[in-house]
Amino acid sequence: MITYGILLFDDCEELDVVGPWEVFTASAMVRAAEHREQVDSAVMIADSLEPVRFNKGMRALPHHTLDDAPLLDLLLVPGGYGTRREADNRRLLDWIARVDRTTEWTTSVCTGSYLLHRAGIVDGVPLATHWGFEDALEADGADVRRDQRWVVDGKYASSQGVSAGIDMALWLIGQLVSPDHARTVQHYIQYDPAPPYADD
Repeated sequence: MITYGILLFDDCEELDVVGPWEVFTASAMVRAAEHREQVDSAVMIADSLEPVRFNKGMRALPHHTLDDAPLLDLLLVPGGYGTRREADNRRLLDWIARVDRTTEWTTSVCTGSYLLHRAGIVDGVPLATHWGFEDALEADGADVRRDQRWVVDGKYASSQGVSAGIDMALWLIGQLVSPDHARTVQHYIQYDPAPPYADD
């Protein structure tokens, strides 16, 4: 059984959460059909059970608080403008550090890597973040990789901005289950990006 946990906070970025959420829950659905029972779960966790307002106005209701979250196999920390405020939230940072002790994977999307860095759990670990935040994260002492869509070091995985989190999430379920399973999920969610204005 795999338990995925996604951290929420006000002004987190919508797709940083919803993209990986779709991958993790689609994976759980495929595995439930194979096993004829629910074997995996995904939960959203926040400081309280009050609605969380995302960066662009979407709202979500957390399943758990920081105090009653289940044991997680994978923690995902999203980015968004809220990371700048939460970087000084000792309660949240201490929670990330505590949960990290027992995860199989601790991950981030976009500027979520800033919170991993501030939590003190990725010293010397290369990190990816949104291109617009690379200089700031590097100036804060992190080892920033500017040329990779997502970066893996040990049990830590971090991705560049927004849509890169979907790529990373698919790769992660390939590690947790199998590459063939990840391909099945990728096909199910019809993930085959073809941006209309891609660089030539």
